[in-house]
Amino acid sequence: MTGRITIDLFITLDGVAQAPGGPDEDPSGGFPFGGWQAPFLDEVVGARVVGGIAETDALLLGRRTYDIFAGYWPHHTTGVDGDIGTRFNAIPKYVASRSAPVLEWAGSSLLGPDLPSEIARLRERHQNVHVIGSVDFVQSLLAEQLYDELALWQYPLVLGQGKKVFPDGAVPTTLALLEPPIVGSSGALLLRYAPGGPVRTGDMDAPNRGV
Repeated sequence: MTGRITIDLFITLDGVAQAPGGPDEDPSGGFPFGGWQAPFLDEVVGARVVGGIAETDALLLGRRTYDIFAGYWPHHTTGVDGDIGTRFNAIPKYVASRSAPVLEWAGSSLLGPDLPSEIARLRERHQNVHVIGSVDFVQSLLAEQLYDELALWQYPLVLGQGKKVFPDGAVPTTLALLEPPIVGSSGALLLRYAPGGPVRTGDMDAPNRGV
């Protein structure tokens, strides 16, 4: 069976996905809201995230997210984060980068420049590949339709600045909802989408619109 590529992101209502976890996660561009997710602790979100990680058999990361993970997870294999850390340390990590970084986290390797071919190889090797964070890299995957599921945890706040999942100039596309939204106690919504094909247009005032 061909493996699946799932993109996991935490986003705001205005589509910002930059630095949800902490102030120092990604301050690029002078972003002042690092750690915006922290006030929205949510057992529903936590349970779904941990459950998804338990089923993950490979990570696919952009360079910035990889550096953050590599600096944290090798040192957190016990305590509250122990299950996540143990899983991340055990599975292969694949890194997308335009440079040639030194990848010191055990089990890490660099993707080649031909992204479609590399994704095809990952599908052959693994069943559940997850992309976490990695906003810049995610935009490439979305533009080339190199994913099976886009899982968005959307939080009830607007930031007005920061890196967006769908910035101006994003490739036009539609998405197909895989299940009804799941609502967390914080008001966060889990929206699970599959690629839905090209954008179609019509005329809401057409006589045969079926209303």
